[in-house]
Amino acid sequence: MAIEHEVETTGLVGWIDRRFPMTSTWKKHVSEYYAPKNFNFWYFFGSLALLVLVNQIVTGIFLTMNYKPDATLAFSSVEYIMREVPWGWLIRYMHSTGASMFFVVVYLHMFRGLMYGSYRKPRELVWIFGCAIFLCLMAEAFFGYLLPWGQMSFWGAQVIVNLFSAIPFIGPDLSLWIRGDYVVSDVTLNRFFAFHVIAIPLVLIGLVVAHLVALHEVGSNNPDGIEIKAKKDPDGIPLDGIPFHPYYSVHDFMGVTVFLIIFAAIIFLAPEMGGYFLEANNFIPANPLQTPQEIAPVWYFTAFYAMLRATTDPFKIVLMIIVALLGLFALVRARGKWKLGLPVLAVLVVLAMAFTESKFWGVVVMGGAVISLFFLPWLDRSPVKSIRYRPFFHKVFYGIFVLAFLTLGFLGTKPPSPASTLIAQICALIYFAFFLGMPVWTRLGTFKQPPERVRFKPH
Repeated sequence: MAIEHEVETTGLVGWIDRRFPMTSTWKKHVSEYYAPKNFNFWYFFGSLALLVLVNQIVTGIFLTMNYKPDATLAFSSVEYIMREVPWGWLIRYMHSTGASMFFVVVYLHMFRGLMYGSYRKPRELVWIFGCAIFLCLMAEAFFGYLLPWGQMSFWGAQVIVNLFSAIPFIGPDLSLWIRGDYVVSDVTLNRFFAFHVIAIPLVLIGLVVAHLVALHEVGSNNPDGIEIKAKKDPDGIPLDGIPFHPYYSVHDFMGVTVFLIIFAAIIFLAPEMGGYFLEANNFIPANPLQTPQEIAPVWYFTAFYAMLRATTDPFKIVLMIIVALLGLFALVRARGKWKLGLPVLAVLVVLAMAFTESKFWGVVVMGGAVISLFFLPWLDRSPVKSIRYRPFFHKVFYGIFVLAFLTLGFLGTKPPSPASTLIAQICALIYFAFFLGMPVWTRLGTFKQPPERVRFKPH
């Protein structure tokens, strides 16, 4: 028997329900949305991401009331907000700290999905929407980073936009189109302001809604990786499910409380976080005639920036050899002409790499590191979802992957050197090997049998 969502028929609520599905929507997505009863602390980060999104939108609205998207006034308007607007410093720090904390909770949210197989069937679309949100967040952060019009903002935008010029044939015109000028100028600032304040947030909100709707359609995953909808009582209620409200709304409130304590501590005690959240160079007005000694992105981009910087001419040769070997492997495994697509693609990629500069392939590597996440549901061939029931060496591979990513993030904050470049190249290879090797290594080993019902110990 399916769960029926009864609605009010009298009073103000009934009047609204006859014209708008308010009560039925509340019941379907909150009070009668049955989530697995064995959620742990890893499931705080989804609701925290929603909280930080609201914080960014609200504080962003207040900042735009005094911000001037003009190259001659932008920096001084930020200083005006910090020094003259009542509580303006708090709003600005809430927004800048919120940007970093957004990526903290999103990275942890994605890591939870990676551990418990939340990208596996039937949640492929939930994962794809989540990856699109991550990509949208990166664009939002990039466009917003220019707005303070400080030294690092200006030169960071100049470097990143110039990367597009490495794309063969269309690169220079594409860079010019993005900037709207031959250099980062007032035109660029206005474009980035429009994208940061209007265009990207609209897309982001739409993706978040789609992410939640898709999640509630198929149901939430859990640490055991068991589908609770498989076992229901005569009323159609999952035996291992509990209503999201009030159980998980109260549960999440505890996580929100701890998060807000940390968030407030950063804002009031260390809003710059030693230069990781707000760089010292960004408190200096943008000067097109003076380049900073070291141009580096904010910490949440540094892992991908390290991959970009590590793609040198010798590393390009290594990549060509790896692609050629993958093509040869695909050729050996091909059993018919219709399966020759991958070997032919490998040959074309090797030829393209031979006749294009390493800067372009650095952009490809950086972009590929993000795009790889979208294909995770089809790369993982493990018979179980959760890491709890996988072989020990799978957990080791996950640990090596996380360590490589964190190492790349650290190296991206430091000036380049021969040693750091070599380490970054090794970590980049580990990163891609983790995904490309998934169809093979996720099948290997002895797997534990997941229980028929979720394992739950009441607190």
